[in-house]
Amino acid sequence: MDASSVDIEAAISAVIAAGRRAAARGWVPATSGNFSVRAGEMIAITRTGCDKGELTPDDVAVVPLSSPFEKGLSAEAALHFARYAADAGLGAVFHAHMPLAALLGRRHARQGQLIFQGWELQKGFAGVGSHLASVRVPIVANDQDMRTLAVAAESELQRPSDHLIAPGYLIAGHGIYAWGNTAKDAQRHLETFAGLFELYAQWPEAAS
Repeated sequence: MDASSVDIEAAISAVIAAGRRAAARGWVPATSGNFSVRAGEMIAITRTGCDKGELTPDDVAVVPLSSPFEKGLSAEAALHFARYAADAGLGAVFHAHMPLAALLGRRHARQGQLIFQGWELQKGFAGVGSHLASVRVPIVANDQDMRTLAVAAESELQRPSDHLIAPGYLIAGHGIYAWGNTAKDAQRHLETFAGLFELYAQWPEAAS
């Protein structure tokens, strides 16, 4: 099922489910994180300041992709809209403040990336068919100007690379953005990142 066939009620339900799953895993402390699901030329996206473990339909805004700046949205909505604008095939963008994602992004900010290779779990990413593949996760510096941050992230994703590009990027000291063609894909990718971060953090060769 692609984004063009998802109705807005299903998109709202998928946002609520994603928020609750992330909260249950400890990935969205306090009111952090934000989630969006596309339905045609509209997206359902979490409003600012909401506890993601207790989302209701009133906590989810429905916004046209052509008019992203609605009152009550998180400032980080700009990063969601930038992703949808860059890839018309995307159906969902999920952002979590996993503590380990924030830590690894900060620890490896100077390198500007993490490289996953040799892990069977990396096959959880769409387009990765082997543990032997080399998969790059871009890291961008944090910035309180979300439009500037969105431009930096999209530029980094377009940078030529000899590696496969993971369906996500890290913001140093902040968290992870992950996406997919459907909400299920985005959820699988978020869970894949979580597992790989755990492995990466404990792998001696990646300690520096």
